[in-house]
Amino acid sequence: MASVAIRGVRKAFGAVPVIHGVDVEIGDGEFVVLVGPSGCGKTTLLRMIAGLEHISGGEIHISGRVVNDLPPKERDIAMVFQNYALYPHMTVAANMGFSMKLRGAPSRDITKRVAAAADILSLPPLLARYPRQLSGGQRQRVAMGRAIVRDPKVFLFDEPLSNLDAKLRVQMRTEIKALHQRLGTTTIYVTHDQIEAMTMADKIVVMHDGRVEQIGAPLDLYDRPGNLFVGGFIGSPAMNFFPGAVRVDGSAAFLGPDGVRLPVAVPSGRLAAWSGRPAVYGVRPEHIVLAEDGIEAQVQVVEPTGSETQVVARMAGQEVLAVFRERHQLRPGDRVRFKPDAGLVHLFDRHTGQRLD
Repeated sequence: MASVAIRGVRKAFGAVPVIHGVDVEIGDGEFVVLVGPSGCGKTTLLRMIAGLEHISGGEIHISGRVVNDLPPKERDIAMVFQNYALYPHMTVAANMGFSMKLRGAPSRDITKRVAAAADILSLPPLLARYPRQLSGGQRQRVAMGRAIVRDPKVFLFDEPLSNLDAKLRVQMRTEIKALHQRLGTTTIYVTHDQIEAMTMADKIVVMHDGRVEQIGAPLDLYDRPGNLFVGGFIGSPAMNFFPGAVRVDGSAAFLGPDGVRLPVAVPSGRLAAWSGRPAVYGVRPEHIVLAEDGIEAQVQVVEPTGSETQVVARMAGQEVLAVFRERHQLRPGDRVRFKPDAGLVHLFDRHTGQRLD
């Protein structure tokens, strides 16, 4: 196992900067997920860790050693790619053992390591098959098995589940997490799917436009997003936002669109500092309830999913999404009253986007 330190790392393609001074510390044995929208730089950063992209500035340390100028084969890492990258003319066993064969390992050692990795991933019945004879999930297991055989210090995963169907993605998420718990190898995992990030990571690194927006445990990012971008990106469905300002006239409230007063729990010591400050009010769909003393809204769309019901309505002059575990009998056109949970509301500065704390 190994720690990984990314310190002031920058990357430019020609005159175009794409990574702007990223700093991330990854502990020995941690499962860290780099998450963000397409084009945010997460895969480029992963490829720099692997040695597949040149670093324009800063340093990358693996086990305390600067690896900027080391070729990939000398970094003691193993990478699992989005497209599996299996040799079509080789059997599963040959694919898994190929890296050891290149290093000149004895055939007996290769067979032993391949068999051990195959047992971990339930691959023994498939060892004599070729990639074309495998399903997408089986190919992904083979790619993971090839990485395990190398016994690296660090596993790197580049969106490994994006080519799988929804049900198989859920299954493979569980298998990858179980694999990490069994092997304890430091793992860096790239995805644009924040559900994958929330369910798999020990620590999440949220990236946007080549910068790190926030680093933290999954529930820390969900409960206390550091800025508007993280608040809107982490959580599914996404957080609702209302522009306005904090108002204090006997009691604290948020004056939102159309003059609607939205409930908010503001610490008393900060009332004066925040009063009148342009801000953005954020509330998650699951933190809205139906209540007689709520704010009037008109239902537009009702989407039952089985375990919950998602309701899109017009409230305070804009669309709002609410999620209910209860099976309310709502129809488009119904007038209801929505009440955000004041204790679970998030406030952000409207100009900087930073959380108000």
